[in-house]
Amino acid sequence: MIWTDEILSWDIPRICTASADWLACMIYLAHMRHRFSGMRFWFAGAAGLAVLSGYMVLTDGFDGALFNLFYAGSAALMLLLFLLLCREPFWKLVYYCARAFLCAGFASSLMWQLYIWSAFECPVMRNIPAMILFWALLYALTFGLVWRLEMHGQQDNGLDPGARVSLTVAFMTFVFYVLSSISYAPFDTPFGGGNRMDVYNFRTLIYFSGMALLYGYHRQLWDLQEKREMDALQDLLHLQYETYKRSQESIDLVNRKYHDLKHQIALLRSQGNEGRNSVLDQMESEIQSYEALNITGNKVLDTVLTSKSLHCQSQGIQMTCVADGGALNFMSAMDISSLFGNALDNAIESVSKISSPEKRLIHVVISQKKSFLCIKIENCYEGQLHFSGGRPQTTKRDTRYHGFGLKSIEATAAKYGGTVHINAENGWFELQVMIPLTGKNSGS
Repeated sequence: MIWTDEILSWDIPRICTASADWLACMIYLAHMRHRFSGMRFWFAGAAGLAVLSGYMVLTDGFDGALFNLFYAGSAALMLLLFLLLCREPFWKLVYYCARAFLCAGFASSLMWQLYIWSAFECPVMRNIPAMILFWALLYALTFGLVWRLEMHGQQDNGLDPGARVSLTVAFMTFVFYVLSSISYAPFDTPFGGGNRMDVYNFRTLIYFSGMALLYGYHRQLWDLQEKREMDALQDLLHLQYETYKRSQESIDLVNRKYHDLKHQIALLRSQGNEGRNSVLDQMESEIQSYEALNITGNKVLDTVLTSKSLHCQSQGIQMTCVADGGALNFMSAMDISSLFGNALDNAIESVSKISSPEKRLIHVVISQKKSFLCIKIENCYEGQLHFSGGRPQTTKRDTRYHGFGLKSIEATAAKYGGTVHINAENGWFELQVMIPLTGKNSGS
């Protein structure tokens, strides 16, 4: 019974707590934009583990207020690890750090509670190698389950909680930590339990309750954001369609005026005068080039291209287009206007930031390749692009309303069974949409 009494007086080894803190941080860090890539990220992460472990070992042996103070220091180190390894808004890091803190507390408490119980029941567990093996297995199971839960719906980690939500979660984490520590109070409480195992049970239950509550809250936030995004995408879809209809009305009016102007030019040319005919030839050439730009075989596409090309001309941007518009006839007018409107708006926004006129270029190619519709929109860009989840990340401070245009393009492509691919290299940004021309998309 001597060994049993001895282990019952132990608390969680500090190295176990440090490793749980680190593992919880790395789970949430995996979903975020990193400051370092490849092995540099893992070297920096390993340095974080060393710092956490050293801090935990150095602050071991303290009780009461000092224990809680030093434990708060470990939470600060976890937040520092988030700040050093991630390029994300501060309050987003606070939010995920608070969740990682409760996750680590639950994992370490559960591991130690089950190990103590196993050591009571099975004498072969009463040695350091067995404890280390048990520790590794329980952490692998616990954090593996957390990883699976967090991976659900987190492919691009689009959730960006603000200060109010993050402070709420941080406060809830603090409350659960205080509740978990009540059983260790140096005075009698209704939650103290009759023995050490009751203390372990109570602490694990509190941490589990806190983690489950915050996970439920997180899922609710995620669902609300998804609903807002869907609403925004629908608004964007209708906005592009309304823009198309207004552009169509304006362009129809302009085209009628151009046809009238062509007849007037022909009448003036018939009256003779070489100098005047030279001017008229130039005017007619410009009109013909304008008309040729808009004949693709799809009226909706013609309207969108004409509208965007006029905008490009006003911005000093050169847009070229080689398009088989007839290949788009299976798509609805709303989807065509949305896909090309959003894609060209993004391209124009990017190119307009380039100071050199010869680099303000946009190329549009629409063609059929075997049994696929291939849409490729290229534009020049300057600066460094960072990608997360296959999408370029914004450099703007407010990221909440970024990326809806690209998400709308992806949603439109997915509606027809297609995919979107993005590539950026050598100063060219390429958006490629591939849609199969089979079944309902064949146009037959």
